[in-house]
Amino acid sequence: MSVERAPGAPVGYDLRIRIRDGETPVFGPGKLALLREIERTGSISAAARELGMSYRRAWLLVDAMNHAFREPLVARHIGGAAGGGAALTPLGQSMASQYEALISEMHEWLDDRIETFANVIKSSA
Repeated sequence: MSVERAPGAPVGYDLRIRIRDGETPVFGPGKLALLREIERTGSISAAARELGMSYRRAWLLVDAMNHAFREPLVARHIGGAAGGGAALTPLGQSMASQYEALISEMHEWLDDRIETFANVIKSSA
């Protein structure tokens, strides 16, 4: 079966990179999104709400990340007068930035090579 694309439609691709330890996923786009929301909101609970996930799910992801790396990626602050909260550790900030750089570099690499396919994919003109 041939697939045709609309005239002028760009040829695209899907790219999902997940970092694994053996078969266990330790970092990927979902965990990056959670880290960035924790960084923005200062709270695991608020980050979970923003991402449409339960607090339990967010907590389990944070706990998994914190145990997968040699140092935690997220530091939690328990209650008190100012309330609790969470923040990325220096390693958490570094891993988020390095993952974003990796994805950006992979997109640049693919963008440079995708034209090979664009030149031979049938257009539905």
